[in-house]
Amino acid sequence: MIAYLPLAAAVACCLALAASRAFPRADLAVTRLSLSVFGDYVASRERRQRERDLMRAAHVGGTHREYASRTLLYAAVLGVAGSVIGVYLAAAVLTALAVGGDGLRELLSGQPSVVAGLTGVTAVGPVELFALLAVVSAAVGAALAGGAYYARWTLLSQRASARAVEIDATLPRTVAFVYALSRSGMPFPRVMDTLAENEGVYGEAATELSVAVREMNAFGTDVLTALRHTARRTPSDDLSEFAENLASVLGTGRSLSTFLNAQYERYQEEAESKQEQYLELLSTFAEAYVTTLVAGPLFFITILVVIGLVLEDTLPLLRVVVYVAVPLATFGFAVYVDSITQGVGGTRQVRPSGTPHGHAAGPDEDGDRDAPDGNGDDGPATGPAASAAPRFDGGDVADRWRTSRERLRAYDRFRTVRAWANSPVEHVLRSPEAVLAVAVPVAVLGAAAVVHPLSVGGATEVVAQIDAPIVGASAFVLAAYALVYEVRKRRIRRIEAAIPDFLDRLASVNEAGTSVVASIRRVAGSDLEALTADLERTRRDVDWGADVTSALYRLERRVASPMTSRAVVLVTNAMYASGDVAPVLRIAADEARATWTLRRERRQVMLTYLIVIYISFLVFLGVIAA
Repeated sequence: MIAYLPLAAAVACCLALAASRAFPRADLAVTRLSLSVFGDYVASRERRQRERDLMRAAHVGGTHREYASRTLLYAAVLGVAGSVIGVYLAAAVLTALAVGGDGLRELLSGQPSVVAGLTGVTAVGPVELFALLAVVSAAVGAALAGGAYYARWTLLSQRASARAVEIDATLPRTVAFVYALSRSGMPFPRVMDTLAENEGVYGEAATELSVAVREMNAFGTDVLTALRHTARRTPSDDLSEFAENLASVLGTGRSLSTFLNAQYERYQEEAESKQEQYLELLSTFAEAYVTTLVAGPLFFITILVVIGLVLEDTLPLLRVVVYVAVPLATFGFAVYVDSITQGVGGTRQVRPSGTPHGHAAGPDEDGDRDAPDGNGDDGPATGPAASAAPRFDGGDVADRWRTSRERLRAYDRFRTVRAWANSPVEHVLRSPEAVLAVAVPVAVLGAAAVVHPLSVGGATEVVAQIDAPIVGASAFVLAAYALVYEVRKRRIRRIEAAIPDFLDRLASVNEAGTSVVASIRRVAGSDLEALTADLERTRRDVDWGADVTSALYRLERRVASPMTSRAVVLVTNAMYASGDVAPVLRIAADEARATWTLRRERRQVMLTYLIVIYISFLVFLGVIAA
């Protein structure tokens, strides 16, 4: 047992490093140890500046001294642990050769001399054995240490490259947002602050520019210096050029709106050009997939079936091709396509933006009641809660509102349950993952009912009894989730198709001199297809006393789509700069229409390849079933 103590210690060190990723206390201990051991060394290295630039480009939290010290600690611990594990691995191999020596000699007697010479590995002296263990130990330790060190820095480089792609993909809509708010008359520092508040809506480009905003607000840096720092720090060449040009425009006093308009049109043209390249790339990938992973496997499977019928049994090889080779190749192809086309074309789901400028959303069926109840630490109690405050002369007043507050607390506790009970379909469509809470138990119970009673027999018989119910249950769960997801996706697609028309009509009514509130009431009465029902609810919110900002943010939460979030954020912030929001609405409508047009072209071009892939997959299943 004592012989395995070094191995146990090596494994324990590796587990301690892994635990630091999950437990804050372990992470703090690893950080302190790494700084105490390697902190002074990494602070004086020549590559320090290059590594710091890489960390800024990857948007990594923490200091360079901390990250570099942890990297060296990981490399050192894994190197030592790998050396110890390498010794035990080599010993295990030698032991296996020694135990099965006679069998191996008989098995390898007819093989080439190089392979047959393995049977003489155990016939070595102490010196040769020590040299062999030392070489294996050094090789495994060096591989783990070097791999850990370079993996940490390579991961940062890949993360920076991925951020550059995301920044380039979200830069056009970010420029449109800045341009629209500048047209509304909002001061440029306030425009940047608003962009930083809504970085979750506008993506990675807004996140990168928000660093400049925090630099201005926290350290008092002027806007020109902060933009130039962003140009040097960002991994995106497009954003670097935009930040440099923007700083030059602000420094020379040129027209900001004219510059932003030119940049907006330029990025729209570049988006169309990238769209064509993206579609050509996807077409090439689709043809390659059909050729290599559809037609090729079908042809190979057909040959195996014919050989199995005529010559010998090919069922084991056929199972390997069907259940291992084709799924792994398909998964690898999907990962490769995703890595190549990352950030191009599509947009990711964004989080709903917060209500700006301190406006509370108010209680409704879509949000939580934000007002304090007088029992928290959000400020002095007012209204009903104030009557329950103790008197400072030693007496108490009667709590006249105790019963009402208890009723409100009970209402809040059951708010979610009541909301689900009132509209379960709407809540499931809003969160497709919720269907798994029902589908998984039903699938498990159904599979158990089919399998029961399970007859005891050999492993093959048991697997034959349970594999079909497990496959059926898995197919049921996936089909339920896919159905809800597709219904929600199609609903959002129909709503987003109506967003440009909604913004155009709102701009036209506002240009005629109508206020924003009256414009929303008038547009809500028109036919906007899938968006009509949600706009009617927005109009009712306004009629029942909600301000237009809260009503629009409730609309955003109900729809929960990136295009709606961007439009609502743009309009609501422009309303605080000027009552004339028509120019901003026009810009938002143009940006939404351009995004929708590009998305529709992608879907139309890929529809043919998608149909071919589905038909080929069905043919593949038919061949396997036959």
